[in-house]
Amino acid sequence: MIAIGDQEFSLFQNLIEDRAGIFLSPAKKALLEARLSKRIKELGLASFSAYYNYLLEDRGGHELVGMLDRITTNETQFFREARQFEFLSRLVVHDWTAQADAGFRQRQIRAWSAGCSTGEEPYSLAMILWQYFPPSAGWEIEILATDISTRALDRARQGIWPVEKAKDIPPEYLRRFMLKGTGKQEGKMKAGAEIRSMIRFERLNLNDDVYPVTSLFDLILCRNVLIYFDAARRGSVVDRLLERLSPAGFFFVGHAERLNGLTNKVVTILPTIYVRVGEPDFGVNGGVSKHREFGGSNES
Repeated sequence: MIAIGDQEFSLFQNLIEDRAGIFLSPAKKALLEARLSKRIKELGLASFSAYYNYLLEDRGGHELVGMLDRITTNETQFFREARQFEFLSRLVVHDWTAQADAGFRQRQIRAWSAGCSTGEEPYSLAMILWQYFPPSAGWEIEILATDISTRALDRARQGIWPVEKAKDIPPEYLRRFMLKGTGKQEGKMKAGAEIRSMIRFERLNLNDDVYPVTSLFDLILCRNVLIYFDAARRGSVVDRLLERLSPAGFFFVGHAERLNGLTNKVVTILPTIYVRVGEPDFGVNGGVSKHREFGGSNES
């Protein structure tokens, strides 16, 4: 393994934070060393300093993308943050259905999984949305799933996981939406065609100043991603995401994340679930006040 010195680590800290917004604490020094040493040897380079210069000279940026792939940790599971999915299935589904029946909204739902990792999050969302808003009832569902890691996105597009992951999926969804592998695919499971067709995967760096996304979304999930940014970058990322949130949309963050102090554009209706300030009452089922009765607060 090629060792990394303190000055070299500082160079990579600054480069990674500047390009991806990810701050590596000194405790991550060994991780960086372990994950990049093999690549440095593959390139025939002798040190982290040489690799740093190689990255700076990489005009196409392909090596930088690969380097970020190697250092990012893609840990996720199906139906993570269970209370948020319960909120969707118990309350939001009822409201959106009633609004559509009353002619207050189109039968169309757009959702964005910002930081989708290997796909468990957008596929979980797809299962719920297909269950409650089926195309047979005239609903159109689009899910955009983005991540900075091309490696994670490749796995997400395949929609194949070890069968051990099945324990996190409710049995009724597992039976309906997952295919069990046989033969060479034994021990694996694959997402069915109906939910695969709902999701579009794209690489996107949340640290970029401009996002190539023009749609407004009814749901934006940016969960367990903000923790990797410093406070200033968190605020910038949240503001850019909120520009894409529809006026009555919902914004979800991870269990260890809060938007307090980052933006004044949202209020919380449940811990980790936010709506825009001044969200209009739905006019059908009590609107946001009913959601607050589910256990939320007025904290902004």
